[in-house]
Amino acid sequence: MFPERRMRRLRNGKIRDLVRETSLSVNDLIHPVFVNETIDSVREVASMPGIFNVPVEMVADDAKEAADLGIPAIILFGVPSTKDEKGSSAWGDDDVVQRAVREIKNELGKDMLVITDVCLCEYTSHGHCGMVDFETEEILNDPTLPLLGKIAVSHAKAGADMVAPSGMMDGMISVIRSSLDDNNFKDVPIMSYAAKYSSAFYGPFRDAAGSGCCFGDRSTHQMDPANSNEALLEAALDIEEGADIIMVKPALPYLDIIYRLKTEFEIPMAAYNVSGEYSMIKAAAQNGWLDEKKVMYESLLSIKRAGADMIITYFAKDMAHMLK
Repeated sequence: MFPERRMRRLRNGKIRDLVRETSLSVNDLIHPVFVNETIDSVREVASMPGIFNVPVEMVADDAKEAADLGIPAIILFGVPSTKDEKGSSAWGDDDVVQRAVREIKNELGKDMLVITDVCLCEYTSHGHCGMVDFETEEILNDPTLPLLGKIAVSHAKAGADMVAPSGMMDGMISVIRSSLDDNNFKDVPIMSYAAKYSSAFYGPFRDAAGSGCCFGDRSTHQMDPANSNEALLEAALDIEEGADIIMVKPALPYLDIIYRLKTEFEIPMAAYNVSGEYSMIKAAAQNGWLDEKKVMYESLLSIKRAGADMIITYFAKDMAHMLK
């Protein structure tokens, strides 16, 4: 009890550093990249200051900049030149992500871990994550699964080090794992968007990837923000089906979910610090309401403290500069 017990004794100078429980390293960061085959120069995303759509021919330069900062991994999102109801521009050998993977690997080889997002929303004309019955406007789970398997295999053939399925289709991990194994990609790991919530924080991403829905929403397959126990079941199913890493998305509004999953499962944990989280801080900083660097650091530290082993964040390069 006070005055014998004084907690402030451990908060001064170097003592504060010695007793720090959580640390943030550049090795915790994954840099997201929007690679766009409809442009020939970088274009800033209006709702995400400092984030750009990058043409395929320049994606290796972006990846090299990240590598030079010590960032160990990037995750690729593709913006194709053509879209259709099936998203058939997602799995061809010469489609946007496959070309981007080869560009990066030819330039950087093992110096950059390349992760690819596996979903249909960026490639479909309707903007949904799977096949659609247009009479009922239902997102069709089972017909979507073999397409996700084809996408994952095509990414692995191009040289991707890891695939990250984000569509929240039931059974997607099992199908992707089997597809990779059957095509001699047994060593390619799966980072599953295991607990991906139907969130309003994805808005700026839709601008960047051109993946807004033309009808309905994603609430039939993405999780209800009110639910916590459901995340445990989603993660358990994905782990049983073969996921090597599980992810929570978004991060900041769901720190409790990150903590619960990390406590429950002894498996590497990723968290996605999403576009809305990024843009809020950027907007507040531009208005002089917040100290951008301090809030950026505090936000990412909180995600790490909650239990994330790795963080996908649009702040990756800024944070890497700051840590250097």
